Amino acid sequence: MSPSPFIVEWIERIARERDPSTQLGASGRLRALDVAMGTGRHAVPLARAGLLTFGVDVKLESVRAAIAAGSREGVRIEGWCADLTQHPLPRSRFDIVVVCRYLQRDLFPDLRAAVAPGGIVIYETFTTNQRALGRPPTSPDHLLEPGELRRCFDGFDELFYEEMCAPEAIARIVARSRS
Repeated sequence: MSPSPFIVEWIERIARERDPSTQLGASGRLRALDVAMGTGRHAVPLARAGLLTFGVDVKLESVRAAIAAGSREGVRIEGWCADLTQHPLPRSRFDIVVVCRYLQRDLFPDLRAAVAPGGIVIYETFTTNQRALGRPPTSPDHLLEPGELRRCFDGFDELFYEEMCAPEAIARIVARSRS
């Protein structure tokens, strides 16, 4: 599956617009996390943008595939295998957190906490309007209610938000954690 053009656009924009004199982390590079990274379709663009990139997925074979995809592209991805229903994310560790096409409602507090002060979350996933299109996912467990994504990041500074019904029913947010 190809990366989301929306997410890639924001990755590139953030990498391009950051202040190069800002030193974050021991490496002096922005730290990024791709949650439920699968085979690395967003981890690779994060690493290509010069970010110190980490990814987590429940499937070990997916983590290995993402690391290999990064290697083929000449970039490094640090991956780990974890069931996020059982293992919390590191707190205040990441300057960018990306989540695409994944919904685990009880993970929202951990996602918020994983973002370093001033860091950014980029999130895109399906809404309940997807059912009207007759395509998966259709389970309410995997579909956001109208306005739900925005409410999940209440207290963050919203840089971008939209909900759309076609060609897919999705909600998207880019939000900055307050320092």
